[in-house]
Amino acid sequence: MKGLMKVAHGHGNMEIRELDEPRVGPDQVKIEIKGTGICGSDIHVYHEAIAIPMRLPVVTGHEMAGVVVEVGKEVEGVAVGDRVTTETTFSTCGKCLYCRTGYYQLCAERRVLGYWYHGGFAKYTVVPAIRIHKLPDNVDFLAGALTEPLACCVHGLTDLTGITSGDFVVISGPGTLGLLNLQLAKGEGAIVMVCGTSVDGPRLELAKALGADYTLNVETEDAVSAVKDLTEGYGADVLLECSGAASAVDMGLQMLRKQGKFTQFGLFGKKLELNFEAIAYKEIKVTGVFSHRWTAWRKAIQYMALGKVNTRPLVTDVLPLTEWKLGFERFERKEGLKIILEPVG
Repeated sequence: MKGLMKVAHGHGNMEIRELDEPRVGPDQVKIEIKGTGICGSDIHVYHEAIAIPMRLPVVTGHEMAGVVVEVGKEVEGVAVGDRVTTETTFSTCGKCLYCRTGYYQLCAERRVLGYWYHGGFAKYTVVPAIRIHKLPDNVDFLAGALTEPLACCVHGLTDLTGITSGDFVVISGPGTLGLLNLQLAKGEGAIVMVCGTSVDGPRLELAKALGADYTLNVETEDAVSAVKDLTEGYGADVLLECSGAASAVDMGLQMLRKQGKFTQFGLFGKKLELNFEAIAYKEIKVTGVFSHRWTAWRKAIQYMALGKVNTRPLVTDVLPLTEWKLGFERFERKEGLKIILEPVG
């Protein structure tokens, strides 16, 4: 089969290679991949700007959906023919504080699909059966490939941040994470403003269609003043930073009211300075979000099954795996939104 692999450390060093189909272990399942989304972290892998441990060469990609074609002899609850998606966590130590308390995504020994083990940019992959989640009947494979980023949002917004009905929530960045968080926040009864730049015009229009109360171009409008005008001068209750842009962090801190909540979803791919003076003087609560846990996946599946979150409108492009370079380039130019690569050969 063909797989898109990171073959060596350093900038680039990604190519399609021929490799054997994976063999299923006794507690594993083999998935025939139907589609895998390009994520911002895949771009960071390309540029060698990510801290997640990698074992090279490795098939990249981790936002996937497909059909089970083989199960190990010890597997229960998953059958051939099941339509599924999978968590990105492949293995952990199982013994540390984080594993024992259900936060296994923070385990120092955690190893991940698409980084340490072969991921979704191929025709087949093998994963532990305990990481499998069945797709609802009303969710197709393209929409199902976005379960992973939705689980990230559920973990960050629902489990870590917490919002209440009537909160004024600002979302910085109308990408996949931003538009999924928009739907989650609206589901909690929040008033939501989505902010973007001049190149985000179509994405901001989609934000309106998905229920945003306000959209704003930070390059042509005074975002801080706009937020304060809408909140009696106080500022937003919650700021969800989903762009991974350093400039958005400082602006976000200015938008927040005293004792507001700042949650960081986007990855920067580099270190940046943070205005701790503003955080201290305004008593802002800053929360980082990393990956997801089983409970977030369960909620994400339920939200999609009930139609509370619709991931399908976010899929704008479907390309064959052989056109991965075009997909990566379009992603970096912000052309479209979620780009799905389908396997070949």
